Amino acid sequence: MEGSGRAGSLLARRWFLQQCGVGLGAVALRDMLCAADPLAPRQPHHEPTAKNVIFLFMGGGPSHLELFDYKPDLAKHAGTLPPDELLDGYRAAFIDPNSTLLGPKFKFAKYGQSGAELSELIPHTASIADDIAIVKSLVTDAFNHAPAQVMMSTGTQQFGRPSIGSWTLYGLGSESRDLPGFVVFSSGQKGPSGGNSNWGSGFLPSMYQGVQFRNSGDPVLYLSNPRGVDSKLQRDSLDSIRALNGMRLRQLGDPEIATRINSFEMAYRMQTSAPELMDISQEPQHVLDMYGAEPGKPSFANNCVLARRLVERGVRFVELFHESWDQHGSLVSGLTKNCRDTDQPSAALVKDLRQRGLLEDTLVLWGGEFGRTPMVQGGTDDGRDHHPNAFTMWMAGGGIRPGITIGKSDQLGFNVVEDRIHVHDLHATILHLLGFDHTKLTYRFQGRDFRLTDVAGEVVGKLTA
Repeated sequence: MEGSGRAGSLLARRWFLQQCGVGLGAVALRDMLCAADPLAPRQPHHEPTAKNVIFLFMGGGPSHLELFDYKPDLAKHAGTLPPDELLDGYRAAFIDPNSTLLGPKFKFAKYGQSGAELSELIPHTASIADDIAIVKSLVTDAFNHAPAQVMMSTGTQQFGRPSIGSWTLYGLGSESRDLPGFVVFSSGQKGPSGGNSNWGSGFLPSMYQGVQFRNSGDPVLYLSNPRGVDSKLQRDSLDSIRALNGMRLRQLGDPEIATRINSFEMAYRMQTSAPELMDISQEPQHVLDMYGAEPGKPSFANNCVLARRLVERGVRFVELFHESWDQHGSLVSGLTKNCRDTDQPSAALVKDLRQRGLLEDTLVLWGGEFGRTPMVQGGTDDGRDHHPNAFTMWMAGGGIRPGITIGKSDQLGFNVVEDRIHVHDLHATILHLLGFDHTKLTYRFQGRDFRLTDVAGEVVGKLTA
């Protein structure tokens, strides 16, 4: 079927009947097909406290027990076996759960007027203790990296669902005309275990997926014109292709054609905007020093500077992956290096956003996919296994109450005993801050209205200002 005449009309009608519901999905699709800019800013359900999100994703599972959740009883009982009742039904990733307890490896102290208790490994985070909310009671359903990262990113362990950045862009659109609305960077030893699914659009139109920027060379591959192609030839070619794609879009009503049109035009504009964005040598030296950033040397610190520059330019969702936190062994040396790489720039980002008046509208999240076991892994008393039953994240800006610590794990940091917050609850809270009722931000796919929080999730009222 070529999609012309009556056949094209039938295909367009069939596509609408199969894919369009009566909720926000239908409205967004109508806007996509009719508006000149399918990523134009849109109004959420209620007045938001956050307009942008920066997610500092510490892939691999940072140890809450060495960083945020001090357990003197764990030190007291180090070398002994955990109580039998803790292990009932518990499944570890690699170790025998009936392994001896391992005490915390670093000293803790209280900081700020809030009295937040933090590790000596993160002195820069300690300096923003009164700006952040520390959540010690997160839980997840997965205990291996890829499914747990995909769950943190999409609300399910299954591949093929939209990421939280894609849901945000779908609901709010973008304020940036010259850069993608959802941008991703990766640093550390490797990319995230969950791969591109962490920023994929799933069944949403692909214009909502994250765009991964490289740390060197062209930010996006093939951004520069090949030899022999000048700007006039490129513009003429794009205009012709746009006209042909526009004809096809009117025939079929397929949003992926709108995605193609939008991506071609975005790439054209990015030839100017992206190189300017990536040139952090324009930043004053005192700003670079605050982050510990060095132009021309890819690093998490440089990516944090870029995250602030992206938000300034209207980018809706920025995600920085630092996949180095999987300390099954070499716990002390590994955590020391990770914190040396990430602590200063993470804190500097919050300070910089606050000084520029951007923190009020920008939600910053720091954390990984799960925590680490109170039990030891390895024969050298220098490792911990994956642990989904209790872990810690911190949040700042965008309507988050500053200077608070909520949630509590038991005396060994094994299970949550107060203010249990599931990943679905975290997502519901993020969407609430962005102005959405998480139960109403839906998209009809294969006969069902899907949402980020699936059929669960409650907004954490203690976190909101």
